[in-house]
Amino acid sequence: MKNFKIYSLNLYFYFLFIIYSLIFIPAVTLILGSCSLFKSSRCRLRRCRRAISWYGKGTTLIPFPFIRLIYENHSDDNIPEPYIFVCNHRSASDAFLMSVLPHEAVQVVNIWPFRIPVLGFFARKAGYLNIRKMRPEDFFEKAMGLLRERVSIIFFPEGTRRPHGKPGHFHGAAFRLALKSKATIVPLCISGNENIPPRGSLLLRPGTIRIRRLPAVTWTDYGEMTIFSLKNRVREIIGNELSLMESRA
Repeated sequence: MKNFKIYSLNLYFYFLFIIYSLIFIPAVTLILGSCSLFKSSRCRLRRCRRAISWYGKGTTLIPFPFIRLIYENHSDDNIPEPYIFVCNHRSASDAFLMSVLPHEAVQVVNIWPFRIPVLGFFARKAGYLNIRKMRPEDFFEKAMGLLRERVSIIFFPEGTRRPHGKPGHFHGAAFRLALKSKATIVPLCISGNENIPPRGSLLLRPGTIRIRRLPAVTWTDYGEMTIFSLKNRVREIIGNELSLMESRA
């Protein structure tokens, strides 16, 4: 019975996902192509990023109510953009879940997302940063330029998925960028999508995914820290909150 429910969910999801993609992607491509004739480069980028966010929102809504997505904003600050979002990494679905953020943002990704047909093309057009294919100086130059344009940047500093427990070792790029730019760091906790889908599989399983936005860490908080102490501090914040979230699940 359990396997029947899982396979039924996947047939339902992938059928609607394909239909949704076949309608959404050509329509948005046509709209963006038309706008490119009249809008500035900055405006085209903003609309492309917005379109990616809309696509992600639609994708996360398709499996409802079998898969529920809950976004909790526990940040009580009104600090202006841009932000450096730092997230734990549980599943390949994490990139789609970032559509809950109501900000213009790009993601720092590994090589494989750029290889996805069509979606990889739009990621490149939106200015997503391929940290594995860029020289460090080029990466920081582009990242600093995005922040100056008030575009937020999303990092998954573990670099690979860790489906259970506290976050793994954090790489330092997000925190080196923070110390260079003095931008506000916003920790994000993702929980519940370890099997949506599990690593090495495309099979989704029913469940509830929670994304919890934590209070910001500002330059006033971290300006005197080293890269090492800052990344460990943010990792500790995320790890402690994940433990709390999952102890109550």
